Amino acid sequence: MSFDRPVDPAIPVSPWVERFAGLVPEGQSVLDVACGHGRHVRFFRARGHRVVAVDVDVSGLEDLRGDAGVEIVQADLERELWPFEGRGFGGVVVTNYLHRPLLPLLVAAVAPGGALIYETFSRGNELVGRPRNPDFLLAPGELHRVLASRLQVVAYEQGRERTPRPAVRQRIVAVNASEPVDLP
Repeated sequence: MSFDRPVDPAIPVSPWVERFAGLVPEGQSVLDVACGHGRHVRFFRARGHRVVAVDVDVSGLEDLRGDAGVEIVQADLERELWPFEGRGFGGVVVTNYLHRPLLPLLVAAVAPGGALIYETFSRGNELVGRPRNPDFLLAPGELHRVLASRLQVVAYEQGRERTPRPAVRQRIVAVNASEPVDLP
C-alpha cells in the first residue's frame, strides 16, 4: 500500500524518526502523540501505515480528514483520560512534547514487536531557547532510566544540537521485543 500525498518539505521530518521508522513493522498502525501539523502523520502514511494522530489542536490536519488511513483524535492528553486504553500500535512517535504521566501509557501502547520513537527537550535547553520551564525538560538520562526497564533500548542520545536551531535534547528508540532487533 502506498499513499500518494507527499510529505511537506517545508516541515521536515525529524531525522531521528526517519532513521528508525523501519523498526515499525509493516502493516501496523502508528500513534503520533502531540502530532502538531502532522509532519510524522504524513511521513508514516506515505510509508503505507495507518496512523492515529492525537493533539489538543488538530486544525493542521484538515487535509487528512478524508483519508481512511488516518484517524484524527482531538484530546487534551494532560487533562483528559488516555483515549487509547487497550490499543496497541506498531509504532508510537513523540517529538517535542513531554508530559511525564503519559510515559507508562506510551510504553503500554507499544504492541509486541513495535517501536517507541521519542525525542524532546532536556535540561540545558533553557540556556539556548524554549521551552525553559523545567516541567517540560527531561533530567539527564531520564528517558533511558524510565524506558529501559520496560522496553529494549535500541538507541539513545542526549546532548546539544545546532540545527535546525540550537537545542538540548534526549532521543530514544525502544522496542517491545524479547530478542535483539536488526538496526537500520
